[in-house]
Amino acid sequence: MQHRPLIGVIACERQVEGETAQAVKHRYLEAVERFADAVPVIIPSNQPEANAAEIVTRLDAILLTGSGSNIEPRRYGSATPPQAPIDRGRDGFGAALIHAAIAAGKPVFGICRGLQEINVALGGSLRDMRSETERVPHHAPSEASLDDTFAFSHPIDVASGSILQRFALSEALTVNSVHYQAIDRLADGLVTNATGPDGVIEAVSALNTAAPVFAVQWHPEWRPEGRPHDLAFWNYLGEAARADYLPAAQLEKNA
Repeated sequence: MQHRPLIGVIACERQVEGETAQAVKHRYLEAVERFADAVPVIIPSNQPEANAAEIVTRLDAILLTGSGSNIEPRRYGSATPPQAPIDRGRDGFGAALIHAAIAAGKPVFGICRGLQEINVALGGSLRDMRSETERVPHHAPSEASLDDTFAFSHPIDVASGSILQRFALSEALTVNSVHYQAIDRLADGLVTNATGPDGVIEAVSALNTAAPVFAVQWHPEWRPEGRPHDLAFWNYLGEAARADYLPAAQLEKNA
């Protein structure tokens, strides 16, 4: 029987029946199983950061999901007041998982908030787009239905020779857009794989890591059937977890 990799999926803090709980939306877990051909394992974020290294040794890859919460600005050296909702447990444990996985040579993948977490953990910063009213919006109106929220989309330009271009097989894609925060200063060691309207960074990958670190700002887990580039994201995650991954292209190594 072929080995199916274990992919750790980080959880978020939520209120359930009046109590604090840990939760992951089913669509992330289902995408890992259906499209990455892997076994999802939920990682609670309400635990000591020192546990991250031990957890990582038992997994084949880490997935940092999207979330409604915002990363606290103090995490990237900003004095800007945080905008609710926040999730301090995920902020801290997510960063610990990223560092532990990179140190152990395990793949790290991120979606939306996950992309932002990777950038912050590696020394980059974010900006909040809600105050940038003159820019192209990257989120549907707050009153939009769930379907309309994820139908909100825009084109992106894919960097030639990037990891994204190599597995998506295109230099122009249309992706959904459901985010209020975005990368401001790109962390050292990361390279841009795609940009959207107003130059917003839409995908990143890492240089000089033993296993791939890759993240996108959109949501490939939202009904990916019929979108080859989103299915390719999950295929790449599965390949990476099996150690059959795409190494950084020479163009990226020299960036």
